[in-house]
Amino acid sequence: MPYININNKNIYYREHGSGEVIVFLNGLMMSVASWSPFIKIVSSEYKMLLVDLIDQGRSDSADGQYSQNLNVEILKQLLDELGYEKVHLFGMSYGGEVAQLFTLKYDYMVSSLILSNTTSCTDNHMKELGAIWGSAASTYDASIFCNAFVKGMYSPLYIEKNNDKLEKMEKQFSKLFDIEWYERFRRLVKSGHNFNITDRLNEIRVPTLIISSELDVITPLEYQEVLHESIPNSKWIMIKDAGHGCMYEKPPEFVNLIMEFLKV
Repeated sequence: MPYININNKNIYYREHGSGEVIVFLNGLMMSVASWSPFIKIVSSEYKMLLVDLIDQGRSDSADGQYSQNLNVEILKQLLDELGYEKVHLFGMSYGGEVAQLFTLKYDYMVSSLILSNTTSCTDNHMKELGAIWGSAASTYDASIFCNAFVKGMYSPLYIEKNNDKLEKMEKQFSKLFDIEWYERFRRLVKSGHNFNITDRLNEIRVPTLIISSELDVITPLEYQEVLHESIPNSKWIMIKDAGHGCMYEKPPEFVNLIMEFLKV
């Protein structure tokens, strides 16, 4: 398996395809495996770099609490080790926050930026959600955790149509998630507690696409509106009838938005 050791931590990554590099950064519960449905399409025209940052997927666990800046530096060292001087950077939710921080610090390495269902600030709404998720994770109970977090990922219509699928997912979680997984999740949530770059968004000068979901209750439309209004010359597109997990609810529309933007 492809790992790179960064600061004595094994960081897992996968590469697919060839050409210009587009890096995919995970949301809180995501991993390299989460992007499998999109590999064939994206890698047909680009080199797709998937990475599990610290406390994600197959990468190592952190030794203690940290801020998102740690993952920014892990990404920087990973790109340096792989010899990538310039990349397209995509971030979903939590990954979008890391992508913004990375672009503000290392803009010379970013050809373009794609931000999906994310925010520029951990405001009171986000802090309240974080507290709920953290409390649910502390029970180490898959049913409680799914009710607090997973079902909030999707639109009501998707939940209604896929109830059996979500129940199956909950049973899988109860088998796969151990105490360490929940502790990793809690650290990831806490790492963004002080995230606030709203006043610096105008410093992002790379071509930027902002993706929203009409029914997103985790990062509502107004969060992406702030991004669009503050990032110069950014493009903003909304996916209708979808919740926070729009990549799973509307996969063809989701990936087509990314591919079309990259071609411009």
